[in-house]
Amino acid sequence: MSSLVGTDLVRLTAAETARVIADGEVSAVEVTRAHLDRIGAVDDRVHAFLHVDEEGALAAALAVDERRAAGETLGPLAGVPLAMKDVVTTKGVPTTAGSRLLEGWVPPYDATVTRLVREAGIVILGKTNMDEFAMGSSTEHSAYGPTHNPWDLSRIPGGSGGGSAAAVASFEAPLAIGTDTGGSIRQPAAVTGTVGVKPTYGGVSRFGLIALASSLDQAGPCARTVLDAALLHAAIAGHDPLDSTSIDAPVPDVVAAARSQDVRGMRVGVVKQFSGEGYQPGVEQRFRESVELLEELGASIVEIDAPHFAYALPAYYLILPSEASSNLARFDGMRYGLRVGDDGTASAEQVMAITRDAGFGAEAKRRIMIGTYALSSGYYDAYYGQAQKVRTLVVRDFERAFEQVDVLVSPTTPTTAFPIGERIDDPMSMYLADLCTIPSNLAGNASMSIPAGLSPDDGLPVGLQFIAPPLADDRLYRVGGAVEAALADRWGHLLIDQAPEL
Repeated sequence: MSSLVGTDLVRLTAAETARVIADGEVSAVEVTRAHLDRIGAVDDRVHAFLHVDEEGALAAALAVDERRAAGETLGPLAGVPLAMKDVVTTKGVPTTAGSRLLEGWVPPYDATVTRLVREAGIVILGKTNMDEFAMGSSTEHSAYGPTHNPWDLSRIPGGSGGGSAAAVASFEAPLAIGTDTGGSIRQPAAVTGTVGVKPTYGGVSRFGLIALASSLDQAGPCARTVLDAALLHAAIAGHDPLDSTSIDAPVPDVVAAARSQDVRGMRVGVVKQFSGEGYQPGVEQRFRESVELLEELGASIVEIDAPHFAYALPAYYLILPSEASSNLARFDGMRYGLRVGDDGTASAEQVMAITRDAGFGAEAKRRIMIGTYALSSGYYDAYYGQAQKVRTLVVRDFERAFEQVDVLVSPTTPTTAFPIGERIDDPMSMYLADLCTIPSNLAGNASMSIPAGLSPDDGLPVGLQFIAPPLADDRLYRVGGAVEAALADRWGHLLIDQAPEL
């Protein structure tokens, strides 16, 4: 009889959870039940989930137990629960993308990521809250209300994937899937004290993700440790013929890299543009300490000048709205989702206009209008075309940097989590939360955020970002695992273990 109880089970890492299930100490059903109970106990305050699929989760867990009892060889994460961002389609389970336009929509198919998660025996607990169509940096732009940061319920959990990060940070799930268009996995990880990874663009299939900006969107893992993120990354990565942007190349051995914890001889670049005005003193202090730690671990530190990173934010906020304007044109009230204004007297055009006005929130409308304007005749070259030229310059800055170093390091966000409501009416201030993360999306690089400690300013988590060249995702896990282990030795625990009890 196992000595583990529900509270113990939800605080295990994903790797530990997989081990106790494989060793027969507990069943997958018991693990799933413990996490469902945890959701029932705390999610009324956190609001990480939009939909909890209790019946489906327990059935999936039972299937894992039956397959193991039959002697089947199962994957390394079989039986481990996971929270899925509500922008990833899941057959038979509501998928809303945080919008009224898709309220109640149940997809008839799985995204490739969903299929791979199921095939790995990972148990999907439900769908997590997010900014509408992934437009936001705080999860305040969800049509279903904000998610709260488990470290301080009055603060934002980041965005757009705040629900996934909050589910992991509040011990409602050991793993989660997020999507990252301009930092929407890494920025929530930073402010919730968790690990978030944006894989190389095309390294994880985008088939079945509800598209925001097709040249930027990338699904990836959220977890409480670097090894857990690596295990999930390995499960969902690989070429997919259903995604024309999917890379047909071997997946780097991220699991071995996470376990190596050795950065001796690595060249680490510090980007000088990611500091100074607008950066919280406590964030800069923890960053400096992390760089010093890397030197102690045997890495060499090189200052990198990336002059065009200063223009990444404005370029991004022309490219993303332009692609969003095109992608979101499909939500017209004619084929699926919300349909209002159809009283028999309105024209099709009037129904479309009424439906989109009723279904889209303020931030979605703002970005659609900006994108439509940027793509309009007479302005395309001046705005969208120029932004794409800046994107090329950002890519070249990265290429020059990676001729000198193996990885880049920076703060993940300029500040810790800000109070809910503080920036909701100040879009420019909100957009600055992604200042450090956006360049990687423009270039398609692999990037990771790990906890760097708590800010002395306010006692909230600070994130440390690593950036690697395309298809060098394993470098992230090597350096991230080493820093995580060294910090855990210094603190005597993982940062997440210091999270307040809800």
